[in-house]
Amino acid sequence: MRILLDECVPRKLKFMLITAGYDCETARDAGFGGMTNGKLLSQAELLFDVLVTIDRNIRHQQNLAERNIAILVLCVFSNDISDIEPLVPNAVRALKSIKPGQLVEIATN
Repeated sequence: MRILLDECVPRKLKFMLITAGYDCETARDAGFGGMTNGKLLSQAELLFDVLVTIDRNIRHQQNLAERNIAILVLCVFSNDISDIEPLVPNAVRALKSIKPGQLVEIATN
């Protein structure tokens, strides 16, 4: 599974997901820096299976039903890695079953 990290997600998450066994790249490293969500999804779905973001509004901005990419939204207060790290185990579990066109939100308990 190939995972793309949105620009709003800290780069350190990339290494956590690689350690969990995933092929992961940041939007900037993939050449997608500065793209709007629609264009990002159109380009990303050609190369990646999942977009990981903290943008909770993406579900209201994009029609995902026809997309060939899944979106994993990390529901956090900030993009600080200390806020994101507690969600990583649940995110890794969600990645095992996420499907194209699906949006899954991961939040703290």
